[in-house]
Amino acid sequence: MTSGLWRLVVLISLGGAFEFYDLLMTAYVAPGLVASGLFTAHPDGFFAPSGIGFFVSTTFAGMWLGSVGFGFVADRMGRRTIFTLSLVWYSLATAVMAFQHSAVGIDLWRFIAAIGVGLEQVTIDTLLPELVPPPKRGRAFAVNQGIEFAAVPLVALLGWLLVPLRPYGLEGWRWVALVGASGALVAWWFRLAVPESPRWLALHGHDEAAEKILRKLEARAERDLGRPLPSPGTAVEPSGDRGRFGELFQPPYLKRTLVMSVFNAMQTVAFYGFSSWVPSLLIAKGIAVTAGLKYAFIIALANPIGPLLAFFVADRMERKWQIVAAGVTTGIGILLFARQENEALVILFGAIVTMANNWLSFTFHGYQAEQFPTRVRARAVGFVYSWSRVSAVLAGLLIGFFLREGGTMAVALFIGAAMTVMVLVIGLWGPGTLNRRLEEISR
Repeated sequence: MTSGLWRLVVLISLGGAFEFYDLLMTAYVAPGLVASGLFTAHPDGFFAPSGIGFFVSTTFAGMWLGSVGFGFVADRMGRRTIFTLSLVWYSLATAVMAFQHSAVGIDLWRFIAAIGVGLEQVTIDTLLPELVPPPKRGRAFAVNQGIEFAAVPLVALLGWLLVPLRPYGLEGWRWVALVGASGALVAWWFRLAVPESPRWLALHGHDEAAEKILRKLEARAERDLGRPLPSPGTAVEPSGDRGRFGELFQPPYLKRTLVMSVFNAMQTVAFYGFSSWVPSLLIAKGIAVTAGLKYAFIIALANPIGPLLAFFVADRMERKWQIVAAGVTTGIGILLFARQENEALVILFGAIVTMANNWLSFTFHGYQAEQFPTRVRARAVGFVYSWSRVSAVLAGLLIGFFLREGGTMAVALFIGAAMTVMVLVIGLWGPGTLNRRLEEISR
């Protein structure tokens, strides 16, 4: 794992940082949408378009369509192409959303933008393990998500500073959205800097292009190391085998597909159930809007810390047990967060939940991609990951309901129950993947 490969990890992660900004922007513009009169935190109906819960749900409905409906295109068209197109897609759609003046218009363009967001993460999860050697795969995902999560304090800071204001006569939440839309401006630069996956090229019969990229990577590695590379191993995945979606429901992948589908349905209740609702949960505890946004920013500072702290165990501890440990920490942390009245303890336990969620996040993004072969990796990741989007749509509506009926503690109990199911499923049936070649895991 030389500096040349680390450079690629960083570049891919910088592209993904725009996605994280766009995704988690939802939480920090929500108070502004309510203050504008376009939305309400307490809608009359469960599916009212003007409800914040519905706005959150449109995000995940779009991401579901992007991951399961379009995930296959990264297997057909290539990782780098889709990485770039999805970045342009959600950046432009978010810019359009920023100029809407009705709840329905905002919901619609949020849904369209989220399709690109869902497709982007599937592509990143597919590309990274195809470039990084097994002994450093966990650390690569830790760095990847540490960089991507650094966008969250930025959007939280902008939410705190801009949402209560109207710079140049434009509501603050619109400025927050427009900053995220700037990702389209750098998309083509990323396309030039990030290579296509040589595994994907070889699988689709583009041997000359694959060899050209590998020669560049190998030459850079030899310059970094100051010595020749050892002889390469032998590939075992046959060239020209395009794969079929039906493979996911046949041995040996059926069990993995089921386990990771249930896992994703549960993990997103905790991850997005907390991160997408932090300001609203703080306000529900009696904290004023401006102070709530400030505290949400302080909690958001913990986002990149979780993956970077876990960097040191990322390739030493089996991934399934990292997921279990992170899930237990999240479940306990959210219950303690809900019980606190002291503002310092609210921030402390909010930060602990955030770090545990992000440890869980970087671990499972690598873990689920490792379990499937190159020929169907993007489709498999897209399918199992799509259940997190279905769950998030429902969780957004349910958390809005629980928050209204039982306050922060009701939300915490809901999240804790989801973590219990997730920990049991992975602990009992999740496969081991640590330090194993992708081909070996695939077999």
